Amino acid sequence: MIKTKKLIIVGNGETAELAYLYFTNDSQYDVVAFAVEEDYITGTTMRGLDIVPLERLNVFFSPNDYEVFVAVSATKLNTLRARLYSHVKSLGYTMATYISSQAYVGFDVEIGDNCFIMEHNVIQSFAKIGNNVILWSGNHIGHSTKIHDNCFVSSHVVISGFCEIEKNCFIGVNSTIADGVKLGDFCMIGLGSIIAKDVPSNAIMKMPYAQKQIITAKQFNGINEEYELV
Repeated sequence: MIKTKKLIIVGNGETAELAYLYFTNDSQYDVVAFAVEEDYITGTTMRGLDIVPLERLNVFFSPNDYEVFVAVSATKLNTLRARLYSHVKSLGYTMATYISSQAYVGFDVEIGDNCFIMEHNVIQSFAKIGNNVILWSGNHIGHSTKIHDNCFVSSHVVISGFCEIEKNCFIGVNSTIADGVKLGDFCMIGLGSIIAKDVPSNAIMKMPYAQKQIITAKQFNGINEEYELV
């Protein structure tokens, strides 16, 4: 893919490294450096590229020539990523969005800036994705659903049609949200949850975890406890 734009990635963790790989191998962006807040810089380079202090980003790289992507996980219900996003944007930078070439985006879909949409996401028609949203791999975003700013949707989540997900929500792996449901802001939805009714702001929703049974798996299946594969 021809590289037509230059990009700085904010972050030095796993999310930043993944962002580097995705932007490098599946976008028009050429990643040229990483930026980290000075107190959290632990080295001088990452992936062979310089790490520069975020506080002096515009000294090293002009907002006229470079775009920025803030690659931070859902730490503290996405508030860290939101703070860094707001800071970088206030410096005048254009914020990059990554959409995997293996994602499906339907008709009349709106997607904001600083979004990261990985492979095998399905975003149906008329959906609206706000700014600074991460959709990890393999999710279904139903038609006419709205996901507001600073949300993180883990893998294999189904958000049905006409839903509304307010700001700074985290939705865990394999969760299902029924048609027309609204999540208030700052909600945390645990893995495997089934949400069929509206959820108020600042709520934690989770399903019971699987419990270890008294009987062993070998006993249940009529296998001698001393049996081992050879």
